[in-house]
Amino acid sequence: MRILLTGRGKMGRLIRETAEAAGDEIVMALGRDDLDRLGSTGRVADVVMDFSRPEALPELCAYVRRTGTPLLSGTTGFAPADREALAALGSAAPVLWAANFSLGMAVLFRALREVSGVLRPDFDVEITETHHNQKEDAPSGSAKLLLEAVDPAGAMETVCGREGNTGKRSRSEIGVHSLRGGSVAGTHTVYFLGPDEELEFTHRAASRQIFVNGALHMARLLPGKPNGVYDLQKILFGE
Repeated sequence: MRILLTGRGKMGRLIRETAEAAGDEIVMALGRDDLDRLGSTGRVADVVMDFSRPEALPELCAYVRRTGTPLLSGTTGFAPADREALAALGSAAPVLWAANFSLGMAVLFRALREVSGVLRPDFDVEITETHHNQKEDAPSGSAKLLLEAVDPAGAMETVCGREGNTGKRSRSEIGVHSLRGGSVAGTHTVYFLGPDEELEFTHRAASRQIFVNGALHMARLLPGKPNGVYDLQKILFGE
């Protein structure tokens, strides 16, 4: 597989190492300093893998629209308008965005979808996420993904941390709390706190390698697919 990689951070470097070890070719690896090279580059790869920053999205979208190259993105911190731009890009190429490409997180998302409707009327819900001290956005994209699983309609209020005299907790809110420190690859816990019982769902990533392996696996599935926006859950579970 020939890959055009955007993002030269920790994830980008690990994707490059893993892909090349598997015999894939990284035809270009661009960062914030030379992303403008996309403007003069034609279609040179089977897929674009994007693990950069939200600010890179306009240039990336312009490239994909011009060349029709399939896009897999794992960039987090996108605003709603950015997500809309990615969705619109499906008219020009196959597009897949996910905040987390690990198999375990995909299964957790599905499990939460199944149980949250049963538990939520009587249980308070809180989400914590822990990441390394270099992560810049909060809450994490994966925490937002889990929030979507618990509250797919977006009907509940999201409270990111609490301070001062906040009054009694409302049953219609979900607390989301971000911890930062050390070299933690990613730990996410969803708490269902009910009368006289508690239930916790936790996913721990031992390293970024699980995200890289999942992203490369999904990237191999995009070339040759019809234009459109693809859903990680639907692909993994054959829907």
